[in-house]
Amino acid sequence: MSVHEIEVTINGKKYKEQVESRLLLSDFLRETCGLTGTHVGCEHGVCGACTIHLNGSAVRSCLIFAVQVDGQEITTVEGLGEDGQLTPLQKNFIECHGLQCGFCTPGILMSATDYLQKNPNPSVQEIKEMLSGHLCRCTGYVGIIEAIQKTVEENSNHARVER
Repeated sequence: MSVHEIEVTINGKKYKEQVESRLLLSDFLRETCGLTGTHVGCEHGVCGACTIHLNGSAVRSCLIFAVQVDGQEITTVEGLGEDGQLTPLQKNFIECHGLQCGFCTPGILMSATDYLQKNPNPSVQEIKEMLSGHLCRCTGYVGIIEAIQKTVEENSNHARVER
């Protein structure tokens, strides 16, 4: 087995670890770093439960080896809020009942956060298309879509007030 030392910043904290070449990033985050908010579902990049931000973009951590992130920056769902506070999107997931069992929620939050940064005013159809990369068995997506729409509306209202 080949072992490599990697150094990576995760949620603002530096980690320097020895990893096997074949260790998946999702397993590294959960098992080595103790960041269990990143869930592992299909391990094929289909379900979206393991979505994280790598250098600011949403990616599936089950499709990346830990050795590939040496020197890079990662944000997991644990790093979304600041100072222990939930983001508006996270609050809206709670308020709009956008989660039930919560298994898919971290990945959807990570994808939606990235998506809203790139497209701050998406249509409902665009939100649905973004969500097509995530599998949720509990909610039927209605609450999820409502939570994202509410966040978009709040961001629009906030932008109008600042002008």
